[in-house]
Amino acid sequence: MNLKKPIDVLVAESAESGEGTLKRTLSNRSLVALGIGAIIGAGLFSLTGIAAADHAGPAVTLSFVLAAVGCAFAGLCYAEFASMIPVAGSAYTYSYATMGEFMAWIIGWDLVLEYALGAATVGVSWSGYFNKLLHEFGLEMPLYLSKSFAEVDGGGINLPAIVIVSLLSLLLMRGTKESASLNNFLVVVKVAVVLLFIGLGWKFINPAYHTPYIPENTGVYGEFGISGIASGAALVFFAFIGFDAVSTAAQEAKNPQKGMPIGILGSLAVCTVLYVLFAHVMTGLVPFEVFKGDASPAATAFKVTGYSWLQMGLIIAILAGYTSVILVMLMGQSRVFYTMSKDGLLPKFFSNIHAKYRTPWKTNIFFMVFVSLFAGFVPVTDLGHMVSIGTLLAFSLVCIGVMILRKTDPNRERPFRTPLVPLVPILGIVVCVYLMYSLPIEAWIRLAIWMGLGVAIYFFYGKKNSVLGKKNNQG
Repeated sequence: MNLKKPIDVLVAESAESGEGTLKRTLSNRSLVALGIGAIIGAGLFSLTGIAAADHAGPAVTLSFVLAAVGCAFAGLCYAEFASMIPVAGSAYTYSYATMGEFMAWIIGWDLVLEYALGAATVGVSWSGYFNKLLHEFGLEMPLYLSKSFAEVDGGGINLPAIVIVSLLSLLLMRGTKESASLNNFLVVVKVAVVLLFIGLGWKFINPAYHTPYIPENTGVYGEFGISGIASGAALVFFAFIGFDAVSTAAQEAKNPQKGMPIGILGSLAVCTVLYVLFAHVMTGLVPFEVFKGDASPAATAFKVTGYSWLQMGLIIAILAGYTSVILVMLMGQSRVFYTMSKDGLLPKFFSNIHAKYRTPWKTNIFFMVFVSLFAGFVPVTDLGHMVSIGTLLAFSLVCIGVMILRKTDPNRERPFRTPLVPLVPILGIVVCVYLMYSLPIEAWIRLAIWMGLGVAIYFFYGKKNSVLGKKNNQG
């Protein structure tokens, strides 16, 4: 029997307070900052140049718009669920209410790919830029302490990646409010540098570099022209991943019915505007062909302005961007496992709340170790595809869930309603499936292996210990 968790039960659980529950400390402003913290990272500083050089040219701005529209379809669906079911757990919780326990387990297990492996991947990138910052100060870290085991002859450990993951995990154990305060500060730093890049670089834009704005298609699929804009959108779509992490904090929001839609859609809107302006300036400073194979295109473009002092600022902004992304991903992962544990699908260890700090501290410790192992010892170049395919699957299931619930429970109060249902959810599914299809076959194989492991754990442990299942058997 495919058990579904009644929404009334979910809402009642979210209203609980006191010992053993999460503390409501996040304002609407903090929720928007949480979303921006998860979204603005490497995508803005590196993917922009790749998409421009290989696919769209100056029209990479249109790629960002197209990707944002695709994210908005899923974002609107997330906003309806998050305002209606303000419970930690995000897509896992929504699937439990609409598609039943087994699909909820699948999506909860799938979210590990987005959050935990996402944090590991970004941790490795953080380490790379930290080493660049040390280089600027004339310091060098030994390779065996800054690269993974497989990347160094004789073995190595990515120590900076382990340190940043551990420090942020410890901060999350200390409290959500304190974590949000750090995230707010990091968001201010990186947005300030992005605005400086746009403001200072604007007067150096050479209109000739924007002509033609949409380069002619060379005849090879995906290279320039309209198809280039579309393939560029498939690439930069991953620069928007993270807005859904806002929904994992629903149970810690002061006013989730209002704050969830504002946090999800507000962070998406702010980041889209910043992405488009940033890309417009960057492609106007130098010919877009210059970005071919360039891992730091923003720094390359900004050299022509003469503001060399901002080069250091860019590195610091990227580090701030990575730090906030890791922080939000670790927070999102711990909240998903906290909720799954409360439902009995995972051991009680994961839902143990600290008596003083009111955080799922044991879950934070578990993922501090789990993520550190990946970040410190594994070259995670391929893990990026796993993060992407896991995220897109989650987006698709949330879109499906909105359509199901509109049919099965049409009269339920919805503080925020997704417009144009079923059109918007269907468009969201189409975009996500198309982008999943564009990923390499290796990503699908790894997804199948990971999901196979998850299904085994569900039938050997989760199904037997399900709180809802036990109540149903007793009834």
